[in-house]
Amino acid sequence: MPVAVYILGLSVFALGTSEFMLSGLLPPIADDMNVSIPQAGLLISAFAIGMVVGAPLLAVATLRLPRRTTLIALISVFGLGQIAGALAPTYEVLFVSRVVSALACAGFWAVGAAVAIAMVPVNQRARAMAVMIGGLSVANVLGVPLGAFLGEHLGWRSAFWAVGAASAVALIGVATRIPHIPLPEKRPELKRELAIYRDRQVWLAIVITALAAGGVFCAFSYLAPLLTDVAGLDSGWVPWLLGLFGVGALIGTMIGGRVADAHLFGVMLSGITASTVFLVALALFASSQVAVVALAFLLGLSAFFTAPALNARMFNVAGAAPTLAGATTTAAFNLGNTSGPWLGGTVIDLDFGFASTAWAGAAMTALALAAVGMALHLQRGDGDGGRTRSRSRLIAKSAARGAGRPARVGSVPADGRVTP
Repeated sequence: MPVAVYILGLSVFALGTSEFMLSGLLPPIADDMNVSIPQAGLLISAFAIGMVVGAPLLAVATLRLPRRTTLIALISVFGLGQIAGALAPTYEVLFVSRVVSALACAGFWAVGAAVAIAMVPVNQRARAMAVMIGGLSVANVLGVPLGAFLGEHLGWRSAFWAVGAASAVALIGVATRIPHIPLPEKRPELKRELAIYRDRQVWLAIVITALAAGGVFCAFSYLAPLLTDVAGLDSGWVPWLLGLFGVGALIGTMIGGRVADAHLFGVMLSGITASTVFLVALALFASSQVAVVALAFLLGLSAFFTAPALNARMFNVAGAAPTLAGATTTAAFNLGNTSGPWLGGTVIDLDFGFASTAWAGAAMTALALAAVGMALHLQRGDGDGGRTRSRSRLIAKSAARGAGRPARVGSVPADGRVTP
């Protein structure tokens, strides 16, 4: 795996820490900014919505720009957004800084995914995406608990300064280690890239990703009150349980990334099925402290075991437009990260209790399973079964040309450099 892919994973660590750390910083932010906790919670929604909107918009806006230059610009803007948040004198300024950071984060994810895919052969796509997603997993293991620790002992602004520093390290890595990827001789055409949205398999991939992610985060977003109010655990356990979810996510990413290339649908079916079972178990045994602790780990494992396959699937069905494929996947995941917590909040407001979020999440993942079955049926009906290898090679060549990579599949230089 090229070193540059790991640099992208390091960058995603900073992005992911910023995205999720607010869950442990809402009370001090609300106190300092003189707003309610629900108002402070809108900062999380603002980031997720910015990711949904920003990914495709920035992918289109930067379609004809050099990839490395685009990544440098986006990680720089993201870092400046963290500094603006740390210095924000009012809630409104902090809100705007979150939106700007989300837009830069979305663009980096979209372009970075396309760059990672362009640097590896087709049979290592899921592994490359697993490295990037691994950065997000490590953010959940280390970054988010560390942000909560800094917020408790040094004030919430210190967490923003820490992410800003991590962004500076990522910027150095991107500037020095990401290879120059030349633009193709024929410049990308927006109309041609947008043609991927005429493919029903692309839309099925979006639905599967959004439902699979949304189902898990429907319950995970309200794990803290479930732990304290239903399971009866002390609030001091919350950071540890969040970290345990992250450990499961990291292990799941490592395993899923290694097997997804060879068993794409198998990983999606088994991973989403496992998430459904674990969510049902969480709903049934929410009052059991031992069960809740174990299920927090298992949900992280199953959700992130599936994630590399979900990413690779999108690039397989939309390989002729690699940048928009990455942007679409980013938007789909954040649709889930937005709709899942919204659904969870809705069932809580209807007085069904915190455990009901797990039932709602299981319903979402069950729908995702049905969508996977439909996608598999369509693929077999199109006669893909016997031609998967040849079509994958054609997709890889098309994706390589779209990203400016020589249309050759099977190996990359040892140092990961891509040259004309």
